[in-house]
Formats: sequence, structure tokens, C-alpha cells
Amino acid sequence: MIAVFVLFQLPAYAWDRSTATTFATLPPGSAHPEGMTNDSKGNFYVVTWDYDHPGQIGHLIVFSPEGKFIRRVEIAGSSNRLCEIRFHPETGNLFVNDFGGKQVLKVDPLTGASSVFISIPGEKLGPKVPRAAWSAPNGMTFDKKGNIYIADSFQGTVWKTGPTGGAATPWVKSDLLISHGYPLLGANGLAFDRSETFLFVGNTGDDTIVRVPVVNGEAGKSEIFIHGVNGPDGMFVDEGDRLWVVANQSDEIVVFDKTGKVLAKLGDFNGLDESGAPRGLLFPAGMEKIGDSLYVLNLAVDGRWFKGFAQTVISQWAGQVKVYNIMRIPIPPSLK
Repeated sequence: MIAVFVLFQLPAYAWDRSTATTFATLPPGSAHPEGMTNDSKGNFYVVTWDYDHPGQIGHLIVFSPEGKFIRRVEIAGSSNRLCEIRFHPETGNLFVNDFGGKQVLKVDPLTGASSVFISIPGEKLGPKVPRAAWSAPNGMTFDKKGNIYIADSFQGTVWKTGPTGGAATPWVKSDLLISHGYPLLGANGLAFDRSETFLFVGNTGDDTIVRVPVVNGEAGKSEIFIHGVNGPDGMFVDEGDRLWVVANQSDEIVVFDKTGKVLAKLGDFNGLDESGAPRGLLFPAGMEKIGDSLYVLNLAVDGRWFKGFAQTVISQWAGQVKVYNIMRIPIPPSLK
């Protein structure tokens, strides 16, 4: 009987993580790519969260659809810590969240010239200011009316403005959007579902996905939708209403259906190559799905750099990175 059972039992499958290959490499002098978007021609626009070079200004790097380096410009008036980058779906303006400058900049993609488009209330990051008062714009998304939503990583707030920018007002504020763990970052990536019934927000330090109901355009009561995503970062919702989330501290992408069931896990870390570039994913951050491929940035943060914090499981590897890259992952047929 046992032999018959073994003979006919169904096979068990692990996650089909696919194989990540290098799509593009940042030019020398640029490090820690954090945000990425695409234009109508398929070009990639990448900004850097270069935390270990304080006093410098952020870089905007452009690659062709094939991953060929086109240009790099410095973003005028920015800090060295840039996060999300997006083209506005109606105006075509290019916006960059300046995490270290508590502002959203409108940027000329050819020259790097910029102007303040949104001012985020709060104080700049600094040791003399309580963490709860720090203003740190991180994730960005838009609704169907062109309104702009900005996740603030320390104030537990999603800010909102109209399509013309200006002073941001709090759309939702919740303790669920504040980190109570490690790292200190709370609200990070965010995305609406297809019907704009819910806004999903990742809380990086708490390893949670928070779901905010949308009621006549206003925020309902926030709730934890998913727990256990190891460092949720960038996210998006695809055409099938599936939620894709970067888990930056487990070097993977996790895909959920609309109920919160895990459908897939993509990517993994496979060491460094001879040039000092990551093989696979190493503390990934932003991502873009184009056609049958997923493009992922390797932010590669060494947590030991931040005073008072112990190393993470990937800190020593991140500290050895010399070349920063963008990875390409084929999307499994089940997710196409």
C-alpha cells in the first residue's frame, strides 16, 4: 500500500525563481540605484540613493531599451538620497522624490535642471530632530485623475497633491505606516489595485503590506493585509490585479493574488562576479515589468554604515560591491 501511494503521489515543486542576468551597469562614480521608470520609447531612467557620499547631489542615469548607457546628469538642487522616479501619466513631467531634501522635484531628463514641485511638511533628516518629525518622501504613485500620492517613511503618512503639485496634504496617517522594527523606514512603495478600491503600502521595518480602503476618494481605515514580507520596497499591481513586491532584505520579488496568496517568488542572491557586481539580486529596490521581463535595481545597502545598527544578513556582501547593476528576470508563463 505504501509503495502504491509513493508511486502515485503528486510531485512537489519549489518556487520557479527564474535566472536573473545583468541588463545594464551603472557608470563609474554612480552607486546604489533606487528608483527606475521608463519613457514611451522604452528608455530606462534610474536615480541613486547614494547614502555613503553625503554632500553630493543625486544622479539621473539613462539607458536604452537594450541596456546601453546613454547619459548621466546631476539633478540640480537635490540631495544624494533620491528614491522614486515617475513620469506623470497626463502631463509627461518627470518627478523625482528627494528623500534627503523632503521634496519632490520636477526634473528635465536631458539636463538635470529641476524645480520644487511638491513640498513635504516636516523636518530634514538629522540627529537633532526627532525621528517622528523627519520628512522622507519615498514611494510615489498616481490615481486615474492624475493626483499624486507620496509615501513618507518616518511620519507614517501618505501625502497627496493634485496634478499641479504644490503643498502636500495628508491623505492617510497611521501607526501602521511607521516602522517599529528594523530598518527604521516605514512607508515605502505604494500602489493602487486596478479598480482603485484599495491603496497598498509597504512598511519596510515591520515587514507588512498595509491596505487602505478608498472611499469616495478619501482614505478609509488602514489594516495589515499581509505580514512577513522581508523588507517590502518597490511595488506595482499588474493587469491581472496581482501585487508585485520587492522584498529587499531577502533578495527576492514576491507576487500575490488579490486575496494575498503568494503566487511566485522570483530572484535570489548568487554572490559577486569578478568585477564586484552582484549576481542575481542584492538588497533590490525599484523594479519595472516590461513585456515578458522584470527589470530590478540592486540597491546593495550595507547596514553597517548607519551608526548604531548591527549588520544584516547581506551587509558584508553589500560592502564588497564595486559595480552596481540592473538585473533582468524572465517572467514565468504563469504570471504572463
